[in-house]
Amino acid sequence: MSEVAGQIAAVHESYAFACMRCGHGWEQSYAIEHHTDTGGHECVRYVVEGTVVPSPLSRPVCENCDGHVVRIMRAGQVSSVRRPVPVPEAPAPETHHWHLSDLLHPFQRRAS
Repeated sequence: MSEVAGQIAAVHESYAFACMRCGHGWEQSYAIEHHTDTGGHECVRYVVEGTVVPSPLSRPVCENCDGHVVRIMRAGQVSSVRRPVPVPEAPAPETHHWHLSDLLHPFQRRAS
C-alpha cells in the first residue's frame, strides 16, 4: 500500500454472510481505506459503492430479517452453501408380519 497525502490506497475485500436466524446468504465487497487523522492516528473506513458503512466485522446485520446472528465467511462460500446437498435415501424400514403361532410360541415351551 502506498501513502498518498494522508491516505493509504484502498484494499478491496469481499466477505460472505449467512444469517443464522432466517438462513439468508449474501456476499459484499468493500473498499477498505486506511487514513491518518489530524492526531496522527490511523483510521479505517469501509466503503460500499461510494458510501461509508460500518465495519462488517463489528456487528453484521442480516439484510433480509435484520437479525444480528450472522456468520462471516470468506467470499465464495454463499454459493456453495446454497447448492443442494445430496441426502442419501433412508433404507426402507423392515416389516415383519406376525403370526399367531409366533406370539404363542413362548407359552408353548413353558407348557411342555
